[in-house]
Amino acid sequence: MATGKLYFLRSCLGLFYLHLLLIAVLVIFLVVRELVFHWEDRRFHRQKWYPPLLSSILCGGASAFAWQSFTRRYPSTAMKAAFWLSPILTVAVSFLLISFGFPGSLAAGFLALVFAIIQSLYGLWVNPRVDYSARIFSYSISSSSSSSTTSFVILSIFTGIVYAGFLVAGIGEATAMGAVTDFVFILVILLSLAWTMQVIKNISHVTMGRVAFMKLMSGIDFKPPVALRNAIKHSMGSICIGSILVPVFGTIRGSARAVNLLGGDTDEFMFSCTHCFSNVASNLVMYGNRWGFILVGACNMGFVQSSGKTWDLFRRTGIVPVINYDLTSSFCFLSGVAVGAICTIVAGSWTLVIHKSYATEVSIYAFLIGYFISRIAMVWPQACVSAYYVTFAEGPQIDDFDSTIIQDCINWIQRHNLA
Repeated sequence: MATGKLYFLRSCLGLFYLHLLLIAVLVIFLVVRELVFHWEDRRFHRQKWYPPLLSSILCGGASAFAWQSFTRRYPSTAMKAAFWLSPILTVAVSFLLISFGFPGSLAAGFLALVFAIIQSLYGLWVNPRVDYSARIFSYSISSSSSSSTTSFVILSIFTGIVYAGFLVAGIGEATAMGAVTDFVFILVILLSLAWTMQVIKNISHVTMGRVAFMKLMSGIDFKPPVALRNAIKHSMGSICIGSILVPVFGTIRGSARAVNLLGGDTDEFMFSCTHCFSNVASNLVMYGNRWGFILVGACNMGFVQSSGKTWDLFRRTGIVPVINYDLTSSFCFLSGVAVGAICTIVAGSWTLVIHKSYATEVSIYAFLIGYFISRIAMVWPQACVSAYYVTFAEGPQIDDFDSTIIQDCINWIQRHNLA
């Protein structure tokens, strides 16, 4: 059984490295093809396409680091600010896209405006939960911070920027050619961007999660470079498979909770499968959740095994309602949206001035890259909060661990029948 799991993890790791090799070959092929055969084609203006997008990537890296630094210094303020900053920036993006005047940009601008309204309504709905989330956020970060954290965050952001810049070269040269196969190439490159950025993020999650867990659990100051080396040496297979499962299962679980909330106790046909959908989502979370990354780093477990053990611990200690009540994941998501919006505004405004026809596509690419870079930067505080929950469920071995935050939340949820 153990041999089969090991073979599976090594296969996932091999698939990830093979995909990196193939993507590198594809990008190099696209660049060389344009250099040799189509460099003189005046239909595509590289000097007007690349600078806005590359500049927005650098701006995204700087914004992500600045926001992460602000979060580290003022965690409670950052938690509260994200829920109004993200909708405002999304509205600005929607107006910018609408101003382009193309059918595609009008549709994207309308969707962005609807998304901003949804964010605003969500912020109002979860407002009573912000104080608890800010409290646990502040404690987790302050209790598990390390002197090496800043250097590690910079390294992670830099890695994301370099990889994104490399892929932008392939996207640009595929755009220059404009054939049907080139649009397929762009889609493949974007999928690679998503998976690789998730892997970079989750390497940081495993690394910083181990540092935070050891600090909270036993009071041991574990060095991030050592944790990083162990993660790359022993846990890359789990990280690669987790980078696929967590976004997929997380989306399903979030959708199930939303449908369950809308369905309520009605007997309407469209909500008849709500209970079944919720059960499926509840079972899937046993096989893949972000809290599992903590034990992947701390105990060198396989990702599926660690996810199941972690969720079982949460159930036995009765903190699943508290997990659902917490807003850390929403904060990190909205932080990504805010940084992505900043990148869109930078790239879109610049492209609108120098070459309007490129503005829509450049803006979309800038948003995606900015979002992923921000998620890499914000994984450190998310890992700290995850480590806090796992430590509480495991039972801390030090006396100064503050468990009253979760206990107060459990009592409040029970009093208000929110479980």
